[in-house]
Amino acid sequence: MGLSIVILAAGKGTRMQSSLPKVLHTLAGKPLLEHIIQNSLQLQPDQIIVVYGYEGKLVKENLKNYNIDWVEQEEQLGTGHAVKCALPILKENNRVLILCGDTPLIEANTLSQLCETVESDREIALLVAELDDPAGYGRILRNSSDHVIGIVETKDATPAQAQISEINSGIYVVPGKLLKRWLPALKNHNAQKEYYLTDIIKMAVADKITVSTVEIQNLFEIQGVNDRLQLAELERTYQVLQAEKLMVQGVTLADPNRFDLRGEVTVGKDVFIDINVMLEGKVVIGEGCTIGPHSILKNVSLGDHVHIEAFCHLEETIVAEDAVIGPYARLRPGTDVKAGAKIGNFVEVKKSVIGKNSKANHLSYIGDAELGEAVNIGAGTITCNYDGVNKFKTVIGDRVFIGSDSQLVAPVKIGDDAFIGAGSTITKDAPAGKLTVSRAKQMTIEAWQKPKKKD
Repeated sequence: MGLSIVILAAGKGTRMQSSLPKVLHTLAGKPLLEHIIQNSLQLQPDQIIVVYGYEGKLVKENLKNYNIDWVEQEEQLGTGHAVKCALPILKENNRVLILCGDTPLIEANTLSQLCETVESDREIALLVAELDDPAGYGRILRNSSDHVIGIVETKDATPAQAQISEINSGIYVVPGKLLKRWLPALKNHNAQKEYYLTDIIKMAVADKITVSTVEIQNLFEIQGVNDRLQLAELERTYQVLQAEKLMVQGVTLADPNRFDLRGEVTVGKDVFIDINVMLEGKVVIGEGCTIGPHSILKNVSLGDHVHIEAFCHLEETIVAEDAVIGPYARLRPGTDVKAGAKIGNFVEVKKSVIGKNSKANHLSYIGDAELGEAVNIGAGTITCNYDGVNKFKTVIGDRVFIGSDSQLVAPVKIGDDAFIGAGSTITKDAPAGKLTVSRAKQMTIEAWQKPKKKD
């Protein structure tokens, strides 16, 4: 049987106290709904249907890069009604996996195991759990033979039923044919006056359909987000899980509780990551790298044995092997640092190539530039790349020495082995192997007197 996935994401999330739909609140830098979509895609389904409601245009815009069938639930009349909205486009010969839009940590392996339980049109399956405190969850009802005969919601449960510890996670696998038979027959005779999806269990029992259950072992997988406290708890759970995966791969984390991953990371052996480091987007870290505390790397690739000092910010940057960055360095998009180069403290680099073994050790700005090998950039040097409208390029050859407090006004070229005297403003190309100086003549005013304060 093929697989269709229906994700219920229509609710506003009133307890979030936000104008943003609940499913767009972020965990690890991604909307809750995106986590679920990405896990769903691992199952290679024939279709993914998202049932949306509150601020639907915004939800669709945020997830527009995914191949999704969107179905609107104009009125929130319950989970059964939400799935019913998807019936017109649902492939009825498929198994249908029904998911909640606010359980971002559900894992693909768990969902695959649940789907494999249903092999024919005469079976359905539920994901269940045993909880010490089942308050708020629907309870699984079983007969004396331990067969599932129904689910009762908390508000409809008798005192005896409320003591049941086995709960419904809200995740089901049901043949499409059965959904098309059962959902139109749902009634809203309950405390909430809603059409409960859970009522299909009674219908399954009446139709002699086998109802199977799979018990979840990692309870965080089914933990939903109803308020910002729960969102914060899940964020930390997610980050600890990512930290554990990295440590298994050979990464040393100074403190796993003070590490954040908001994307994907590929790591080599013997990597050390200090406290409060944040990795965003796609990050590649080579063997033997060290990343100092309080640093942020976003869409960055590090070669082997790169050393990132404390308080550095790198974005869309490539750093080759044996380079040293920081402390307090900022590498902006388009920066390419070659092997053995050094970008020191309070240096900003943007859209530039820093050649092999070149160095800018402190207090400089390098933008729209191309540096050759073994270049030395003195403190306070800037490339003047912007005239207020357009950007221009600075090209610096190999083994060039730029004296401190120099300004290179682009477009300009500095030849190989050239020296630029400290304090120079270079507006014309500087020839190779020569000393170029641009300064006002120094003079001393002999008759000068120090000003005196007036009474």
